Amino acid sequence: MSDILIRPYIAADRESVRQIACDTAFRGEPAEKFFQDRELLADLLTLYFTDYEPESSLVAETDGQVIGYLTGTKNETRSLKVIIYNILPRLAIKAIFRGTFLKGKNLKFLFNLAGSFFKGELKSPDCSRQYPAALHLNIKDGYRAGGTGRKLIEKYLDYLQENKVRGVHFGTISDKAAGFFTKLGFEVLFRNTRSYHLDILGQVVNYYIFGKKLL
Repeated sequence: MSDILIRPYIAADRESVRQIACDTAFRGEPAEKFFQDRELLADLLTLYFTDYEPESSLVAETDGQVIGYLTGTKNETRSLKVIIYNILPRLAIKAIFRGTFLKGKNLKFLFNLAGSFFKGELKSPDCSRQYPAALHLNIKDGYRAGGTGRKLIEKYLDYLQENKVRGVHFGTISDKAAGFFTKLGFEVLFRNTRSYHLDILGQVVNYYIFGKKLL
């Protein structure tokens, strides 16, 4: 594999980022494992970062091809307000017109997610005061070795420190990712189990929130 270039996200990367987001949405595997509407899912996963705060995102490129990305926000509280009040209402209308909620896998996932909600599995502490920034990291299958993820993280942490951000956090249901971030100096801030993928995996998944102080 040629040398990996880590660089700031630009508008021309938008479709590549959306595709990778869907190709890796299920613990590194394609979204179709649990959800049947790539366009809507790509909106949910990436729209804020590519359209509202693109300066806080990075991509990994080799031979002119984007093979991974890190989307981020310097202030998760602010980004959530944009998502809740600006983005989600539009996506709800879009989903209705696309018939997204009528597709079998989507109905099952929403039903399972509601079950997790009523069981209290989705409750988690607010870490945004001490760790205001957030991140999402995804790399295409076949390119996950060789330190690409580490390079993306290190460049993003440098960016946050340059902008005087005191800390960063993120959530994951990937045990493999948990081990990776522990090696990079992140600490577990919260952990519980969630059952919304029980029908696919045959077991509950661990959910982690990791954080790292920067100042």
